[in-house]
Amino acid sequence: MARIRTTTFSSIAVGLFAVCFAFVPRWLSGSPTDSRDNDRAGIRTVLKAQQAAWNRGDVEAFLIGYWQSPELTFSGSNGVSRGWDGVLARYKKNYPDRESMGELDFSDLEFRFLGANAALVLGKWHLKRETAGDIGGVFTLVWQKFPEGWKIIHDHTSTVSQINP
Repeated sequence: MARIRTTTFSSIAVGLFAVCFAFVPRWLSGSPTDSRDNDRAGIRTVLKAQQAAWNRGDVEAFLIGYWQSPELTFSGSNGVSRGWDGVLARYKKNYPDRESMGELDFSDLEFRFLGANAALVLGKWHLKRETAGDIGGVFTLVWQKFPEGWKIIHDHTSTVSQINP
């Protein structure tokens, strides 16, 4: 009888341990994934589409990743541009042709989620340009999740001399 009780107790203990472990938060269990993987992937998809649009010289397609609103803001070395049309005009002024646009690359992305539908993304940008010379810098993008997906609602981009791509 004692043997049956010990076996039963052991089985119950193992079962309880398995159930409890299933509910341990992923960050405690060391799992490399979390509930924001789909959001990270959605933002990365937008950034990849922006990079591809830029590299083919299509500024309008590049701006699809931005919130098409008069409330969109862009902060940079020339001040603040407001509204989607203002940001578009800024890009067209600063990058008037394919040669000045160069080849864009994003790197060192860091994601910080600020809520269910908001994120902050830090990163580096680099433009490889044949005649105008390479330039690069850092950016902070504030993202909002809309029914149609993630969009940039604020962009703060700075040029940094001698940044590694």
